[in-house]
Amino acid sequence: MSTERADKVLRQQLVALLRGGNAHMPFDQAIADFPMEHINTRPPEVPYTFWHLLEHIRIAQWDILDFIHNTNYKPLKWPEGYWPDPETEADPDEWVKTINTFRADLNALVTLAENPATDLTAELPHAAGYTVLREILVVADHNAYHIGEFAILRQVMGLWPGQS
Repeated sequence: MSTERADKVLRQQLVALLRGGNAHMPFDQAIADFPMEHINTRPPEVPYTFWHLLEHIRIAQWDILDFIHNTNYKPLKWPEGYWPDPETEADPDEWVKTINTFRADLNALVTLAENPATDLTAELPHAAGYTVLREILVVADHNAYHIGEFAILRQVMGLWPGQS
């Protein structure tokens, strides 16, 4: 396989990982028809709500996108910087904003992965040992984990359409 072909295949595979599917549930499938009256519900033995979980996914993804682009990157404080305040509740507009911002940032990562000018394996200028490739893989892994968690919590709570 030529280097050019290998690069194209790698980029396609990264986009597939980011978008979900195959072995991972896509984001849009996990949130489809989610009942608005449960966005602030805490499943049993879980310290956060469904909205908190989506907001965490959004914040973490945004943080990695910022890390890739921002040479003056400052890490958020763990864990509070990566989760909304436990007492904060979302309204339907905030829920939609979280989803739309997640999608926009995901699209920015997809664009980065697809762009042949993006050197996937070069070290980030401000972070020795870190590459765009690594960061895309971290986002894909983190998103898949928590999107799966969201889907399982929906199942536990009986919140899938047709589930009683």
